[in-house]
Formats: sequence, structure tokens, C-alpha cells
Amino acid sequence: MIFKRIKDLREDNDLTQQAVADKLYINRRTYSAYENGVNSMTPETLIRIADIYGVSVDYLLNRTDNPSINK
Repeated sequence: MIFKRIKDLREDNDLTQQAVADKLYINRRTYSAYENGVNSMTPETLIRIADIYGVSVDYLLNRTDNPSINK
């Protein structure tokens, strides 16, 4: 699930929910709701999360297990 990937990436990068929320210019509760599957993300938010971690949106969407961005 997308929510597990964003949580795993956050934890792998030793970031708190607050730190990621700050990078996204949203509050921590909103970000937490994304990780817990309570709220859906906009495409723009999904792209911003992919940019934070340097992974592809396809990786976040579980369309691939390769986190690399193909250009």
C-alpha cells in the first residue's frame, strides 16, 4: 500500500512526521492521516513526497519495486 511505503521511507530516513509535514507545508495531523490511510493525497502532494525522498511516484504507488526515477 502507498501508506506503508511513505511511512517506511520516512522511518528509513530518520524523519519524524512533523519534519515531513513541515517540508510539505501541512500540519502533522494531515500527514499522519496520509500514512494511516485516513486521507487521500492529491497528485501534487504525492509528487512532493516522491521529490523529498528522491523516488518515483510509481514506487510510491506500488507500480514498481524500483525506487529509481527513470528519466
